[in-house]
Amino acid sequence: MSDEQQHPTRATEAFYGRRKGKPLRERQAEGMATLLPALKLDLASPAPDDLRTLYPAAIERMRLEIGFGGGEHLVHRARENETTGFIGVEPFVNSMAKLLSQVEIHDLKNVRVYDDDATQVLDWLPTGSIDQIDLLYADPWPKRKHWKRRFVSQVNLERFHRVLKPGGMFCFASDIDTYINHTLMHCRDHGGFAWQAEQSSDWLTPYAGWPGTRYENKARREGRSSAYLTFIRA
Repeated sequence: MSDEQQHPTRATEAFYGRRKGKPLRERQAEGMATLLPALKLDLASPAPDDLRTLYPAAIERMRLEIGFGGGEHLVHRARENETTGFIGVEPFVNSMAKLLSQVEIHDLKNVRVYDDDATQVLDWLPTGSIDQIDLLYADPWPKRKHWKRRFVSQVNLERFHRVLKPGGMFCFASDIDTYINHTLMHCRDHGGFAWQAEQSSDWLTPYAGWPGTRYENKARREGRSSAYLTFIRA
C-alpha cells in the first residue's frame, strides 16, 4: 500500500508561514545544534508501540501541542505535569530555539519536539496513543482565499480522531471569530468530536491553570476576546 493510500492527503500549501526570523543568539544556536537532535522525534523509524518509552521520566499521559509559538504554554504544562509526556511541534526556528532554552533551564525530562509539518507527526503516531491535542492560537489565515491553509480541516480532524484515545481531548483556542466558527462547524460535520459546552462561560473561560500566551496578550491589547473550545473524541 502506498503512503498516499495509508495516510490522508496533505495540503499542497503549508499550514504555516515563514520558517526563520531574526538571527539566533549564541546560546539559542547552541541549543538548536545540540539539544534539538537529542529531543527531535525520529520519523524515519517506526513509532514505538508505547510512546512513554520516548522519555527518561516516568510517563502516564501523552499530550501533543501543535504550533507552540513561544513555548510559554508547553513549558508551563510540562513543569506542572511531570508525568505527562509532551510532544511539541513548531516549524518556526526562533520559536523552537526559545522552547529548547527553557527545556534546558528547567531540566525538563518530559518533552520531545519536531520542527516541521505536524501532519507528518500525526501520521507517524500509533492509533489511540494520545490523551490530548492542543491547537492554541494557530495561524488563522484570515483571508478567505487562504482558509484552506487553516490546520483545522476534515482531513486533519480525521488524523486527530485516529491518534486520540477514546475520550481523549482536542483543545482549541483562538481570538479570531471566523476561525472559531470554522472549527466548530468542521468538528460538527466530522461527527467524531463532541463539543463540551453548555453555556457561554464554558468557552469564554480559559482552561484550568491557563498561563496565557504572548498571542493572547496581543489580542487583548487590540480589543479581541478569546474562545477556548474543548472537544471529546467520541
